[in-house]
Amino acid sequence: MSTTTSKLLLIPAIAALTLAGCKSKKTPVQKETGAIEITVPFSSSEYRSNSEYFRSKQVGKSPDLATAKKIAFQNARAEMAGNVNAVVKRVTDQYTNQRTVGNKQEFENKFEEQSREVVNQSMSNVKEIGEKIFKETDGSYSYWIALEAGKKEIFEKIDAKISSDAKLQLDYDKQKFQQIFDAEMKKFAEENR
Repeated sequence: MSTTTSKLLLIPAIAALTLAGCKSKKTPVQKETGAIEITVPFSSSEYRSNSEYFRSKQVGKSPDLATAKKIAFQNARAEMAGNVNAVVKRVTDQYTNQRTVGNKQEFENKFEEQSREVVNQSMSNVKEIGEKIFKETDGSYSYWIALEAGKKEIFEKIDAKISSDAKLQLDYDKQKFQQIFDAEMKKFAEENR
C-alpha cells in the first residue's frame, strides 16, 4: 500500500472520529446516561437568605398530609434556627472581642445567652412564604415549605433583650452591635447565593 493510499484512508477515519466527537458533545446527558434532572421547589432567589431575611426550605414526607406538613415545618424551622444562631454567634464573638469590659467571659456568656433566647423565641414567629404539596406514586405526601424571618425583627428583639439587662447595658453599644450584625448578614447572604 502506498503512502498516498494510506493517507487517503486515514482522512475518512479522522473525519468520522471528529463527527462522532462533535455529536457526543451535543447529545444531552439524559440521553447518554439515563439521568433525569429534578427541580427542587423554592430554589429561586426569592426563597434564599439575603441581607434582610433568613430563609429556609424543607420537605416532609408521610402517608398523612398533616404529618408531612408538621415534619417539613419542624425541619425548616430547625434549619433556620441553626443559620440564625450561627450568624448571631459570629456577631457576638466579634462584638465581645472588640469591647473592653471588666469580666469579659461573664459578659460574653450572658450576651450569648440573651441572644440565644431571642433566637428561640423568634423561631416561633417565622413567616410561611410558600408551600407545595405532592402526592407520591405510593400514596404518601411530600409537603414542601419555605419560611422566612426578618433580620430587622431579630436584631430589634436582641437589642431589647440586652438593653433590658442592667449589667449588659453598661457595656452595650447598639450602633457597634448593629454594624457587626449587618456586616455578618451581608456575608451570610453572599454564602447562600
